[in-house]
Amino acid sequence: MEIPEKLLEFRFQILSALGSALAVLSFCYLAPNLINILSYFSPLLVSTALFLAAIVVIGRISPLVTEDSVEKAGEGLLAYVESEPEHLQQHLSAEVGAGETVTAH
Repeated sequence: MEIPEKLLEFRFQILSALGSALAVLSFCYLAPNLINILSYFSPLLVSTALFLAAIVVIGRISPLVTEDSVEKAGEGLLAYVESEPEHLQQHLSAEVGAGETVTAH
């Protein structure tokens, strides 16, 4: 008598376990083979692998950026921005030669 009472006590757990097992088995039966999935996505997988390999190779080949080179590039850009254009210098020298007082900012 104890076994049927225990089965009734755990009926929801038993039914959910049977339903889960049935769902897993039906999924395994209806799902495509792993080989079919890999063959479908093989171009994507190959191109991704080649892209990641290219990133690794370029990362090893290219020189590391140091703070000195960054500062030098910034100084060159600032010097270019600070300098006066040649045509403005010629114009200012011509005006100063004519007796006008001109200040450049």
